[in-house]
Amino acid sequence: QVQLVESGGGLMQAGGSLSLSCAASGRTFSGYAMGWFRQAPGKEREFVATISKSGGSTYYADSVKGRFTISRDNAKNTVYLQMNNLKPEDTAVYYCAAGRLQGTIATMYDYWGQGTQVTVSS
Repeated sequence: QVQLVESGGGLMQAGGSLSLSCAASGRTFSGYAMGWFRQAPGKEREFVATISKSGGSTYYADSVKGRFTISRDNAKNTVYLQMNNLKPEDTAVYYCAAGRLQGTIATMYDYWGQGTQVTVSS
C-alpha cells in the first residue's frame, strides 16, 4: 500500500503561481512512477503530468506544457507540481497518483491521494 497526501492548493488570480506537493508513505516511493491528474466540476478526470521513477522522464498534457513542471525528491518521498501562469481553466481538484508504469491514463495508477482544490480567478 502507498498512502498519498496532497497539499498546496488554494485560490489564485490568473497569471499567478501555485506549488502542489504530494507526500507518500508506505512502500518504496522510488519504485513508483507518479502522476498528477485534475477534475473540474462536471468533467472527467484528466491527465496533467507524469514523472518516471527516477525523475529522468517527464510528460505533460498539451494544456499545461510550458506552464507546469513536475518533479520529485525520492529522498523526501515527495512529488511536486509547480504551476505558473495559471488560467481560470486550470480550476479543478488536483490528484496525485502512484503506479508501476508511467503513463497518461488514470487506470494505469494504483494509488491516489484525496485531492487538493485549485481555484483560479479571472
